[in-house]
Amino acid sequence: MQHPLRQFWAKLTRYEYWPWWVFYAPLLPYYLYLSIRARSLVFSTSANPFIELGGLVGESKQAILAHIPAAYKPETLFIAADTGLAEAKTLIANAAILYPLVAKPDVGERGNGVEKIGDENALANYMATHTDDFIIQSYIDCPIELGVLYCRLPGAAHGRVTSLTLKEFLAVRGDGRHTIRQLVGQSLRGQLQIDALQARLGPMLDRVLPENEKCELEPIGNHCRGTKFINANDRITPELHLVFDQIAAAIPGFHYGRFDLRVPSWADLYAGRQVRIMELNGISSEPGHIYDPSYQLWRAYRDVAQHLSMLADISLAQRQRGIQPAGLHQVWAALRAWG
Repeated sequence: MQHPLRQFWAKLTRYEYWPWWVFYAPLLPYYLYLSIRARSLVFSTSANPFIELGGLVGESKQAILAHIPAAYKPETLFIAADTGLAEAKTLIANAAILYPLVAKPDVGERGNGVEKIGDENALANYMATHTDDFIIQSYIDCPIELGVLYCRLPGAAHGRVTSLTLKEFLAVRGDGRHTIRQLVGQSLRGQLQIDALQARLGPMLDRVLPENEKCELEPIGNHCRGTKFINANDRITPELHLVFDQIAAAIPGFHYGRFDLRVPSWADLYAGRQVRIMELNGISSEPGHIYDPSYQLWRAYRDVAQHLSMLADISLAQRQRGIQPAGLHQVWAALRAWG
């Protein structure tokens, strides 16, 4: 386990751990320039008219998933906040969703409240501690999880995948001598998750893991849950563009966003087979590849600036089609409600 000062220094020198406002502050002048060009401080809100505020904040996951063809998503079930446990069990059984399953808030972000539910007891515990609307999804047991950012100008026949992020879940490999807790403590990524792991796994952390045995500690692919984001842009191909052209074409009014998905193999991905989209996020989506620990800061700023410019171009094209950005008062009200 690192000394707290060393841990602080490690976080300070790795921008993937910076607060979002610290990371984005240097881009403010460029954003203001784009706002002048697009004639709105919230120009990006017109990018995806079918999502509230384009997907900036407070959008419903279920409402967005409803627009994705059934062939590309897991079985998904909306559970209202006032639903009782018995009714929820009946809804799950009727939908033929088997355990394990995934529960997540219908309105949420960055993996908060997302849990893999192994049985009915775990479901009862989840419902006892989460009092808002949530959704249930079939758990997709595929080895590859990706974040795929896609952009298309309004009226254009084709778009393109602009960022491809491979997600590596938090895991340790045993050496026959150290406990899981000790193995987790050997990396900064693990150290930052130790409290959450203790609350969820408890005594399991004190088990000595046999040599070469791998133990996946976190089944949810979010950076704040210890997932490592890996730049996979070298795997973007013409075939990949076409797959997401086909998926996006079925979503009316969609021009910018990130698909979070699982797929059995790269070959399946390029063929558009067995692709299971767990979420689609709108204009708040980042090019996740920039959080690869080996990526350089200046390149990250360049890539984010390019994506902001794409959003400005989309907004200008939408304005020509009569679709205006939201008003500042709408955005402010949504941010106050969310915050």
